[in-house]
Amino acid sequence: MITKFAIPEIIFGRGSLDYAGQCALRLGAKKVFLVSDAGIEEAGWLQRLMDILEKEGIKWVYYPGVTSNPRDFQVEQGAEFYLKNGTDVIIAIGGGSAMDTAKGIAIIASNGGKIRDYEGANRVERPLPPMMLITTTAGSGSDISQFCIITDMKRGVKMSIITRTLVPNISIVDPLILRTKSESLIIQSAVDALAHAIEAYMSQIASPFTEMHSLKAIDLILAHLQSAVATRSVDSLEQLSIAAVSASMAFSNAGLGAEHALAHSLGGHFDMRHGVVHPILLTSVMRFNCKINPKKLADIGRLIIKRQLGSDEETALAGIETLEAFFASFDVALRLSQLIPESERHHLEPICKMAVLDACNLTNPRPATWEEFLQICEEVW
Repeated sequence: MITKFAIPEIIFGRGSLDYAGQCALRLGAKKVFLVSDAGIEEAGWLQRLMDILEKEGIKWVYYPGVTSNPRDFQVEQGAEFYLKNGTDVIIAIGGGSAMDTAKGIAIIASNGGKIRDYEGANRVERPLPPMMLITTTAGSGSDISQFCIITDMKRGVKMSIITRTLVPNISIVDPLILRTKSESLIIQSAVDALAHAIEAYMSQIASPFTEMHSLKAIDLILAHLQSAVATRSVDSLEQLSIAAVSASMAFSNAGLGAEHALAHSLGGHFDMRHGVVHPILLTSVMRFNCKINPKKLADIGRLIIKRQLGSDEETALAGIETLEAFFASFDVALRLSQLIPESERHHLEPICKMAVLDACNLTNPRPATWEEFLQICEEVW
């Protein structure tokens, strides 16, 4: 089997944000296009980045048009703003939304058209402007991956755009930034990373290079998330950052699965934060996949329960049950009905029909039909 493995240059460690100016210069920055959001501004990280750039004599233009679940029109306006201001290197500081917005802007600035023209895999033909992404969460993986998720407002769906050119030139991962994150954001980000790792491990195109990163990420998140939430210790937050990078390297190269396909469709329709749906959907999709590949799910089960039971299926199911108890130990929604009112339940069928078309469903051990997606939704309602 021939595999390829694409990752950015990764600058990792406490205080690595301080190197942003030098990294930008290496990319040829003279006038940087900065992308971020209100939360990062309020926490003071954006100003800190601006000061670091200024110290290196780098000018910048700031585009604040980022919301959670970035919209197609925000990306298109951003590209116009990028071109109008004669900027060069694109730098985003934030979570998945800021980084995906920056990636979308890069696509249109160099390739033209509308962002929906690039939905799916390998539709981007021209090289993108140099990109440096600085993550402020331990989870989304956008700073590492060849994925970009943008909401198509007309269809009410999150589009997956997947192409090698979306891997940024440089990713900066500074665990100290996580200290200003709320408890719910730390949990949502880590569970997103856990879903990335598990789905990448189960993917039809997983390779030995992605599998070892998947398993490492699962192990680290299970070992450190509870202490990170309880104590906010930098040691625990750093371990979650390492896990998020490993999970991102895995899913960027192996793809995801049915759980993310459904999460994208639900999130696009109901405009919900991506991280809130994983504790609800993940174990149900794992059960669905257990019928196809109990052997690989048993690898994950052994990691979770620390032993092998009689059969692979027993080990896999015990791991899933333990994972459900793990999610229940946090203050998170565990049923869809906690996020979606009963009056909106009739939307599930069209949402499931949309999920079938999501690129992530293609790499699931067995691509789900819309009826199977609906069954999963009913199970977790």
